[in-house]
Amino acid sequence: MTAPLIWTFFLLLAISVPVAHAMLGGVAAALLLDGKPMAVIAQRLYTPTQSFPMLAIPFFIMAGSLMMSGRFGVYLVNIARLLVGNFKGGLGQVSIIGSVMFGGVSGSAVADASALGNALIPVQKAEGYPGGFAAAINSASSTVSVLIPPSVPLILFGLISNVSIVDLFVAGILPGLMLGVGMFTAVWFVAGRMNLPRSPLEGGLGAFRSQILTAIPALLMPIFVIGTLRFGIATPTEVSVLAVAYALLVSGLIYRDLTLRGIWDAAVETAMMTGAVMLIIMASSTIQWVLTAERVPQDLSAWVTSAFSEPWMVILALNLVMIVVGAFLDLPAAVLLLGPLFVTIGQAIGLDLVQLGLMMVVNLSIGLYTPPVGTTLFISAAIARCGIGETVRALLPFYLVALSVLALISYVPALTLY
Repeated sequence: MTAPLIWTFFLLLAISVPVAHAMLGGVAAALLLDGKPMAVIAQRLYTPTQSFPMLAIPFFIMAGSLMMSGRFGVYLVNIARLLVGNFKGGLGQVSIIGSVMFGGVSGSAVADASALGNALIPVQKAEGYPGGFAAAINSASSTVSVLIPPSVPLILFGLISNVSIVDLFVAGILPGLMLGVGMFTAVWFVAGRMNLPRSPLEGGLGAFRSQILTAIPALLMPIFVIGTLRFGIATPTEVSVLAVAYALLVSGLIYRDLTLRGIWDAAVETAMMTGAVMLIIMASSTIQWVLTAERVPQDLSAWVTSAFSEPWMVILALNLVMIVVGAFLDLPAAVLLLGPLFVTIGQAIGLDLVQLGLMMVVNLSIGLYTPPVGTTLFISAAIARCGIGETVRALLPFYLVALSVLALISYVPALTLY
């Protein structure tokens, strides 16, 4: 059944069929050719929806949407300008610092790229930034959001691997900060060569005090999430519900910018994003059933461990596969498709599954700003009104940073301690 599934899946992708529908088409072709009942698809579609931890996904998305529906985004940008505006290319640095802070609220690279891109790219271009460079900064830095808790891709990996989501969240903090520092350095170097201006916020220390005091309630959300999980006060699903309540409290009572329209828009955005993720989860469950029935994970694991004599070679092979797949599949789909296979291989070579989860998310996040499918790449280029080729050329330093961090995470396990 495996060959018809693979060929049909890639054929449907090639003619621009959405990923989830391509998965289902591949499974349907495999079942038909093997004489299996099509009822298997309906059964497997239903099974993954009956997961209590899965409820954390829509609630974390809702919390981020509520928080970003008001003035928090303005405060976040102002704080970032006060912190790094005096550096060369200050507005570029603001994108990176903003992504680190934004990631602790939204957990979504796409939301980050859209929100911060619309706020910063037009201003950067007005200050003399080339459109491609402004788009490159935004598309690359937004991927930090998928590592800083709460992170939807890390939740997905935890669900398919039975790894503690708490451990994944805690382990994602250091790699996220490493990516941020690396990209900060890349922007500083390029901005110096281009002689881009500094962009300090007016007002100095007095402005910093007022802005930081205003933004502290929202910036405390990731600390609230990690602290509650780390001390075992609540499960990830319960914390996600508390995060929504926290967002409503902060927006309604502290910022006083919560409106019925804002709640409605956040609910609609949450429904759309959750629906897209859930459809991929359900479709991937049908593929996992076919692969398990054909013993593909076990056979692949046996082949990989026999073909490569050293664990470091296996890790390199896994990373190369993820680099290629990440360029064609969106991050959640790639995690769900490759996760079950790679977990089996990782266990065979003694690779810590938390380390594997961070490797997957860092690696596949590179695909978000890599052609031909890169989501944040196309969002950022559209906002900057520049060509994809121009943006990709400007992305070269950021690819180097991301690959360097990926290599460190892959071969230095201490960086993913939890």
